[in-house]
Amino acid sequence: MFDVVTLGEAMIRLSPPNYKRLEQATSLDLVVGGTELSVAIGVSRLGMKSSWVSKVPNGPLGRLIVNKARELGVDTNHVVWTDEGRAGIYYVEFGASPRPSAVIYDRKYSAASMMKPGEIDWSFLKDVKLFHTTGITPALSPTAREATLEAIDAAKKAGCKISMDINYRAKLWSTKEAEATMTPLTEKLDVLFTTDEDTWRVWNMKGTPEEIITGLKDRFHIPVVAITIREIVTVLKNRWSSMVYADKIYKSKRVYDVEIVDRIGSGDSFAAGFIYGYLNGDIQMGVDYGDVMAAYKHSIPGDSNYMAKDEVDQAVKATSDLRIQR
Repeated sequence: MFDVVTLGEAMIRLSPPNYKRLEQATSLDLVVGGTELSVAIGVSRLGMKSSWVSKVPNGPLGRLIVNKARELGVDTNHVVWTDEGRAGIYYVEFGASPRPSAVIYDRKYSAASMMKPGEIDWSFLKDVKLFHTTGITPALSPTAREATLEAIDAAKKAGCKISMDINYRAKLWSTKEAEATMTPLTEKLDVLFTTDEDTWRVWNMKGTPEEIITGLKDRFHIPVVAITIREIVTVLKNRWSSMVYADKIYKSKRVYDVEIVDRIGSGDSFAAGFIYGYLNGDIQMGVDYGDVMAAYKHSIPGDSNYMAKDEVDQAVKATSDLRIQR
């Protein structure tokens, strides 16, 4: 039995060290990245049992990805291994003010994009509490879109909760395609994660955070809608908070001033923390844990959040930034 199962692509991430540009690089730092895998890792770090499902190429890069998931406590027994396709790669150039960070994708013909319905036996979802995916997975290809719908329908039939993060990616599909696909999927959800920008791009909805989550809840009749709020101060400094509409509006207990070492994966960390509270029956706990994990993720290199459960507990209880631990 798993608490959380996620579906999506994981890739190899390559970054020049020391804020270099790619054309300057003489070496590259390598990590494994992928939003759905990051959520599975996040809930695993909090003590929950998680499984990540994807389609992965046979070979050293596929093994590297799967081994990293296992290393961080995530089950991979339902991963589909294949001789077709390749491992997706993406490059990150880290910026410093005024130059923003930049992401370059090299993921065409990836094994995950060749995911098809019927390849995964979803009967194991009958023993799962929550299924999670994002708008990235159906954006990979038409067959991945069908496979995502198949998984969501199987989760619905199995009676497990379903959550999705919009995670709109303009380099994968148009806003028109996203709206046509995400609208019927969203109507099936128990929890929706979004941002003001993603909501505007997919559904042309604007407003305050409270207006956005209220509008989404009214339109799609979703039990829970969560929005993450980033106030950009500089390239290397943001303010983080969130808001959730369930039976009522739940807000962050504090706004976090974050210095950015690596912001990639912060939204996934929020989703993991929120899912932890949600599955424990406490929405405000989900907001608190999500905020802490997201804020602290900005200080951790790589896509994954390496916070331990006791560190998250301590940070949730703190009323100000913690001093050095001795």
